[in-house]
Amino acid sequence: MTPQPNPDAGAAVKAADRAHVFHSWSAQDLIDPLAVAGAEGSYFWDYDGKRYLDFTSGLVYTNIGYQHPKVVAAIQEQAATMTTFAPAFAIEARSEAARLIAERTPGDLDKIFFTNGGADAVEHAVRMARLHTGRPKVLSAYRSYHGGTQQAVNITGDPRRWASDGAAAGVVRFWAPFLYRSRFYAETEEQETARALEHLETTIAFEGPGTVAAIILETVPGTAGIMVPPPGYLAGVREICDKYGIVFVLDEVMAGFGRTGEWFAADLFGVVPDLLTFAKGVNSGYVPLGGVAISQKIAETFGKRPYPGGLTYSGHPLACAAAVATINVMAEEGVVENAKRLGESVVGPALAELAERHPSVGEVRGVGMFWALDLVRNRETREPLVPYNATGEANAPMAAFAAAAKQHGVWPFVNMNRTHVVPPCNVTEAELKGFAALDAALSVADEYTA
Repeated sequence: MTPQPNPDAGAAVKAADRAHVFHSWSAQDLIDPLAVAGAEGSYFWDYDGKRYLDFTSGLVYTNIGYQHPKVVAAIQEQAATMTTFAPAFAIEARSEAARLIAERTPGDLDKIFFTNGGADAVEHAVRMARLHTGRPKVLSAYRSYHGGTQQAVNITGDPRRWASDGAAAGVVRFWAPFLYRSRFYAETEEQETARALEHLETTIAFEGPGTVAAIILETVPGTAGIMVPPPGYLAGVREICDKYGIVFVLDEVMAGFGRTGEWFAADLFGVVPDLLTFAKGVNSGYVPLGGVAISQKIAETFGKRPYPGGLTYSGHPLACAAAVATINVMAEEGVVENAKRLGESVVGPALAELAERHPSVGEVRGVGMFWALDLVRNRETREPLVPYNATGEANAPMAAFAAAAKQHGVWPFVNMNRTHVVPPCNVTEAELKGFAALDAALSVADEYTA
């Protein structure tokens, strides 16, 4: 679709937004949201007619891009047939969505509890784990994000938690592996894995194994930096959980449904958790949907005992119809395979080439359509380009980088000292010419290096 400029309409949209919309994670008077006129495939455009290649996939959820005609048609058809229905009933769209998801989850995660998004999926997974074990504590990692609702944000291990952390959520944090900025003075992946697992088991010992209900990890951490765990780590966590009777929860809200080049990132590591949370890519965000995939042993806990939780819109027909269509589109069009192929043959090599040319790139890491560049002031010391949780003038280098990317037609995903490269999983090789914009933007970041 060719965007048609209409600046007057854009001004009206912007004025109404500024007058009435309260934006998340923002100081309301300091933001200047772009008025978006439309979106299609891997692109969106503003009311001036400028197109942007979306390297954010919305908020890492448009795994099949914007406005896929088959998914749009499925939503329209479902709306004409049954727009909504209460969650206590069996309806076709809900049953089929659950079946298709269960076919793709690892192991015996064959029961699906539907939520409205990722945060409430995490809330319910934690509740299930506590009820299943009768234990109060949850262990989560620093450098993690699990959602913005009260329990989920308290489980989170980044600064977005701080303002809401009442220190009464029963959460204990530990360091997960991240060799580039190792907390264990490791020099190899093998050392990082061994030391991180020893640290986790020691943490459990000092907390009291009989008090720990669950360990929750993002299979591949997302906004925290796309830190692919080293070989053996997740398998080691699985063994630790089995040893102490702890529920192992993998958060695949961001990493699931093709993002890593597999249906679920757990398949990259050959591990099966007890609970797996999902959202975002399950229907490319077309209608809000999330859920928890539940193992047989945890499902049996609630076989004769009611599960004390639910949601008015659990398994909403429009959302589930979108999920059915999305999963079928991904299978028919080879979207998961496309993410894997382009990650290996195009994105990874292109980002490595950028790193060779730009001193501001400290590390490239990722898999599939899930990548990050760690930006630094000094490659030798690995000093971040901006301080941890920088704002205002301290964040000027990242702000300048982001502005340069937008100027060149790519909408970047920046967080702290990182830029993420997370386009739709069905992006084409031709569309990935957006790396030229990143090249130009990194030249701006290079100006701040030592």
